[in-house]
Amino acid sequence: MSFLTIGHRGLMGVEPENTLRSFVRAEREGVDVIELDLHLSKDGGLVVMHDPDVNRTTDGSGPVAERTLAELRELDAGQGERIPVFEEVVDAVRLPIQAEIKDVAAARSLAEVVRSRDLTGRVEVISFHDEALAAVRTLLPGVRTGLVGEWYDADVVDRAKAVGAELVSLDIRRLTLELVERAHAARLRVLGWTVNTHDQLRLARGLGLDGVVTDQPEIRRAVRFTA
Repeated sequence: MSFLTIGHRGLMGVEPENTLRSFVRAEREGVDVIELDLHLSKDGGLVVMHDPDVNRTTDGSGPVAERTLAELRELDAGQGERIPVFEEVVDAVRLPIQAEIKDVAAARSLAEVVRSRDLTGRVEVISFHDEALAAVRTLLPGVRTGLVGEWYDADVVDRAKAVGAELVSLDIRRLTLELVERAHAARLRVLGWTVNTHDQLRLARGLGLDGVVTDQPEIRRAVRFTA
């Protein structure tokens, strides 16, 4: 498999994160995969949002889970964009999608959408939560999954294997060659995040990563020069 560039929340370095505008921009810039985050609204909508509250990324305040989808739709998510639901992203772009489950309760809702729309081949489910990945594997036996880690150690490989994941997506600031080699020996792909500079991209290449998660379109363009 070629070296992948994954657009982080679309391309959040240049567009409002986790909006249709950001996802369409990521596709236009030529990334290989789009990454997004999922929470549930009060009435069960599969909301594309990173934080558990709307404070940072919209003109509103308060927890996502305490607002209905209609109420969330009234908020400005940046440059006039509205908070999308997962189904809208699937329709707006054609690229493969990495769907990160932020709220474990969203696992069942995501599984229902993936199953009903026959998206198993297009959607890869990732999460910091081992239990969310285990739940998704039970609900969708054929779906590809990945374990995300920020504060991790060598046991992240064992954790990923225990829940049937195919990849680990890890904070590049803590990645070591030893861990990458251990993951590859266990037949796990390894992604590094967040890679936004040429130095970080060279590090990713030197570590032998399978791809990077980035906020910046320049990283996608630079990949061909670091092979």
